[in-house]
Amino acid sequence: MPPEHFDVLVIGAGLSGIGAGYHLQTECPNKSYLILEARAVSGGTWDLFRYPGVRSDSDMYTLGYRFRPWLGPKSIADGPSILQYIRDTATAFGIDGKIRYGHRLTRATWSTTDARWTVEVAISNTTADASIDPTVFATFTCQVLYSCMGYYDYRGGYTPDFPGIENFQGTIVHPQQWPKTLEYQNKRVVVIGSGATAITLVPAMAKVAQHVTMLQRSPTYVMALPSRDGLAQKFRTILPEGAAYAATRWKNVVLSIGSYWVARKYPRFMKKLIVTSARRALRDRDVMRSGSAEARQADARAVDAFHIETHFNPRYNPWDQRLCLAPDADFFRAMKSGKASVVTDQIDTITATGVSLKSGKHLDADIIVTATGLRLRLLGGVELVVDGQSITPSRTMVYKGMMFSGVPNFVSAFGYTNASWTLKVDLTAEYTCRLLQYMDEHGFHQCTPRQNDPTITAEPVLDFTSGYVQRSLVDLPSQGSRAPWRVHQNYARDLMTIRFGKVNDGVMEFR
Repeated sequence: MPPEHFDVLVIGAGLSGIGAGYHLQTECPNKSYLILEARAVSGGTWDLFRYPGVRSDSDMYTLGYRFRPWLGPKSIADGPSILQYIRDTATAFGIDGKIRYGHRLTRATWSTTDARWTVEVAISNTTADASIDPTVFATFTCQVLYSCMGYYDYRGGYTPDFPGIENFQGTIVHPQQWPKTLEYQNKRVVVIGSGATAITLVPAMAKVAQHVTMLQRSPTYVMALPSRDGLAQKFRTILPEGAAYAATRWKNVVLSIGSYWVARKYPRFMKKLIVTSARRALRDRDVMRSGSAEARQADARAVDAFHIETHFNPRYNPWDQRLCLAPDADFFRAMKSGKASVVTDQIDTITATGVSLKSGKHLDADIIVTATGLRLRLLGGVELVVDGQSITPSRTMVYKGMMFSGVPNFVSAFGYTNASWTLKVDLTAEYTCRLLQYMDEHGFHQCTPRQNDPTITAEPVLDFTSGYVQRSLVDLPSQGSRAPWRVHQNYARDLMTIRFGKVNDGVMEFR
């Protein structure tokens, strides 16, 4: 049998893939599309991560889709709520009927002669029928290949080679592979790391654990913000649903862009603001409001006991790495309750009963959680071949943050690092549809971004100092020194160039 053919093959049924499906069927109704999902269920990241307290660091008015308002009570939502929102969206628009589960892309080959991709897929058995061959292989063809696979390795997270880790007699777990049966009630827990995952885990586990210690090599910026958006609730009372959602979305976009600009322009000011916010979150509000002068002084001494300068004042500037969010100050409340603590030190060795530190201190533990980051794996490790030539992503340059130089009819959804992921991938989906419409109108079958300007210099595609980024830069494509090869972490700017800019800009080659 000949391979099944679709105008567009979308790879991945997570937040990006479901959004891509909506845009394709709405803006290009004459185009056939199919979503291939390697796992047995949809949801991507929000189904994969199951650790306690899992949630988003982005508000749902911008992380949610522009075409389907988020109506949940909280702006900062938990993982299960986000997963349900994604799946409800797929059902509401019939996108779930376009998904093939257990279909893992292994190789994609482009032929200029045929103007199409040939995609090789490993199909895993997602049914309960053990008599079915667990893995078979199939081939699809498409005009446009659209990757919505994200950027990290689903097979496992990153854990450093801690000396003595084999000696630990308790349980060691990475958040990306959280066991369903893990019992931590009345247990002593050490969480290694201080990124967004650790800041989420600590207060969630502290509710039932005997004690949770967050062990960090160096501090991270942590900001306490309300989990509910009061202004969004007011908009809902005075505006129609769609208008209220749009107003809240744009309010949050402007705040995000503005705060990022201030952080980059005036890093010392933003640093002081965040550290002061942490100090305030650790104070007892009741004492501050109604206590005596002596009580307030005692509270100030208690706050100093947390060693703000040691534990919450990073050496780097804000947005050199992502800021961490503590909804309703839950992280700081866990610290104040005595159920959680933070230690800033270096690991000497893992012992049978915990973690021995360079300072000589020992942290007793029944469970060690290695919240030590992700492994980046662009395109899920899929091999791309163009006219017989294997493509090495690190030798390409990113066009408008979504296509690779020299790779025809290929789109990759990649969100913002300083704002909600969905803001950028929604624009990517819109642009893909504009590109398809333009090609149909002019009788083209192939589009390829070409970087032929010798004055444009290559730069790292991400300017984060985070370990997971620095470990993987060598494998990532580069960005250029100016547009359209420059990756702008700015939604308003991208909105103008991607939604309203020329498709035929002199850089995109059409055939």
